[in-house]
Amino acid sequence: MSLKIELRPGERIIIGNSVITNGDHRTRFFVDGKAPILREKDILTSETANSPAKRIYLCIQLMYLAQDIAGHKDMYFTLVNDFLHAAPSSLTLIDSINNKILTSSFYPALKEAKALIKFEEELLRNVQSFSG
Repeated sequence: MSLKIELRPGERIIIGNSVITNGDHRTRFFVDGKAPILREKDILTSETANSPAKRIYLCIQLMYLAQDIAGHKDMYFTLVNDFLHAAPSSLTLIDSINNKILTSSFYPALKEAKALIKFEEELLRNVQSFSG
């Protein structure tokens, strides 16, 4: 079954190791195959990965795009261990992400990492309201 993708004017998408930028008009196309695909709204860069959870997401994103754990596992486990040390209550989310990565289910791991980002934001809001 093909994946239907609609892009707004100027929107970018990564398919495999290629960045595709849409032209001036809304576009719809269908993708067959197993290449990793990320829409612009789901892409983080080293500049936008400005929190511990976002850096974990970025690391998983790199695994997903390369379809390779080995090149990023040391950094991933360092980031995860640091996060768990700071927020032990994130263990359930981290376990879920780890299980998806271990089964090479990188895209679902990215979805879980988005939940981790929301979890982190909530923790920070709670700390700010407690200290403020």
